[in-house]
Amino acid sequence: MRLFVFGYGFTARALARRLQPCGWEVHGTVRRPEDAPALAAEGVIAHLLSSPDTIAAALAGAQALLITAPPGPEGCPALPVLVPALAHARAFPDWTGYLSTTGVYGDRRGRWVFETSRLAAQSVEGARRVAAERDWLEVGRGMGLSVTVFRLPGIYGPGRSAFDRLRAGQARRITAPGQVFSRIHVDDLAAGLEASIARPRAGGIYNLCDDEPAPNPDVIAYAARLLGIAPPPEIPLAEAGLSAQAMRFYAESKRVSNARAKAELGWRPAYPTYREGLAAILAAGG
Repeated sequence: MRLFVFGYGFTARALARRLQPCGWEVHGTVRRPEDAPALAAEGVIAHLLSSPDTIAAALAGAQALLITAPPGPEGCPALPVLVPALAHARAFPDWTGYLSTTGVYGDRRGRWVFETSRLAAQSVEGARRVAAERDWLEVGRGMGLSVTVFRLPGIYGPGRSAFDRLRAGQARRITAPGQVFSRIHVDDLAAGLEASIARPRAGGIYNLCDDEPAPNPDVIAYAARLLGIAPPPEIPLAEAGLSAQAMRFYAESKRVSNARAKAELGWRPAYPTYREGLAAILAAGG
């Protein structure tokens, strides 16, 4: 079995760790030749984006295709590379996954959102994701691909968590009354993708997130407590001096439901809240 990843990074690495022991061969794209050895060290076969023929050959033998690269002003960068390759392939992947964001829902003032909720992206990045979702679902319908969209909140894990920000002196407890957001441990995300690969659903859309949306100050304070250090002081949002991009993040508040993924994929997060996730990272030496 072969997984081909367009945009091999944090999430794809966690998925590869789950699939490789089961006999999966993992391929991933890189932008520069000097990036290939790092993938090879993880047992991943690297393909330069500037080599469309080798990408097409590798994709032709793939049972699963994952797109993680974010869209830019001109749309999803994977479309002009992968669609021609797929068009010339003799067999399509059984499963194609596109990683999107819960930012497509916009601000809901703390209310719950579901996969059927109206899309109301409030940022340029969110609007681009809406368009990329639409494009990939249309490609799926037009070509007969089993495309599934995954809407993701903030992803954390070893090397990318509140612990790292605290140790670097970069953690801030910014208070915005009523503001909450969802998150997911990268291993839970990988488990959800693996569950979906086993149950391909053309046109499927899933929110993958934990069970407890929470304010950012609570997460930082809990991480500090686990480290045995004093948490940074709370800072009101109006006094935080954030960039325009960061302010857009704090302008959105929503609780994201994962009920559909649980019901249809049989998936359950091993880390249902940030508390279990952070404790596991610390116990593993992170």
